[in-house]
Amino acid sequence: MQATLELADRISLISESSTMKVAAEADRMRREKIDVVDFSAGEPDFPTPDNIKKAGIAAIEGNFTKYTPVGGTVDLKEAICARHREDYGTSYTPAECLVTVGGKHAIFNIMQALIQPGDEVVIPVPYWVTYKDVVNYAGGTCVFAESDEANGFTYTADDIAPKITNKTKLLIINSPCNPSGAVLSREEFEKIYHLAVKRGIQLMTDECYCRFLYDSEPFSIASLPGAKEHVLVAGSLSKTYAMTGWRVGFALVPKPLISAMLKLQSHTTSNPTSIAQKAAIEAMRGPQDSIPLMLAEYRRRRDYVVQRLRAIPGVKIAEPRGAFYAYPNISVAFRNGITSALQFAEKLLAEAHVALVPGEAFGTTEHVRISYATSMKELERGLDRIERFIRER
Repeated sequence: MQATLELADRISLISESSTMKVAAEADRMRREKIDVVDFSAGEPDFPTPDNIKKAGIAAIEGNFTKYTPVGGTVDLKEAICARHREDYGTSYTPAECLVTVGGKHAIFNIMQALIQPGDEVVIPVPYWVTYKDVVNYAGGTCVFAESDEANGFTYTADDIAPKITNKTKLLIINSPCNPSGAVLSREEFEKIYHLAVKRGIQLMTDECYCRFLYDSEPFSIASLPGAKEHVLVAGSLSKTYAMTGWRVGFALVPKPLISAMLKLQSHTTSNPTSIAQKAAIEAMRGPQDSIPLMLAEYRRRRDYVVQRLRAIPGVKIAEPRGAFYAYPNISVAFRNGITSALQFAEKLLAEAHVALVPGEAFGTTEHVRISYATSMKELERGLDRIERFIRER
């Protein structure tokens, strides 16, 4: 009898990452010699700084290629805590730090260790694609809170409060936001934090883009007095130091949650790559001058992208205040067979050969995400094609 392969039901609770799916399709087209402009990937086009690369090379040459402790080396944990303290005024210790295989891994571990079936997780819209899937995979229920597009996709404690019930376990805040570039004011962020404390729920702050702010100073809600009991920090080196492929992230959370996440990680990935950990120590402790250089270039690109999009009749765009994404409303193009952002993105890729991510991946139906973490030349070429595509529909 031929064996029947039956997949576990829990796999049906998650979907393939939309951003990775679009990037894969763009890569397939390029292999077929099609000239694709790719705005899909949230990946800095800058190289990893030389000092960080040299630390990785030194790790290889020094034979630092064996297992490390599951949750990362003490040296790296100390470096992460020291950097977070220097940047934001927090007071984490290595015992409250877990090193993970990228920031996504930290978030996954948090959800698996914290969320039970029936627990509710409040997530502002638009949201990063992975939040919904990892909550679903853990058996939780996503409760979405709308943001104000006219005010740059921001939201307030008053917007969040009605979404909190006696089943709410966690609130996820991502500021600066992927995909919208929205940034909460420190005042409003603190109000949301105090709401979470008052209602007895945890607040997870995804700080992936925390150093890329155009109009304000970097800030962590974990720096508030007593916040460590209520705040879960998920961080990443991928964007800040152009280290996407090195796969190093971290969590700064209370010790009981560290223990739970450590158990899970011991049976999944085990330790993050030893070589990448050495490079990460240099990133944390070494010069930080690459960050303002990248930020200045992202600002230049942002200004160009916003100007180009606003020149297209009917396209609306809230100016990003952080990260490196534009999230325009392209519903003006909903005609001649296009009725959603998904169809817009599919036709744009097929006909104009521009790859971007449809808003459905982030919880909206009239927007697309454009990553401007690419060269000005590619931005010019891609926006020329987008403008022509919309005007000719």
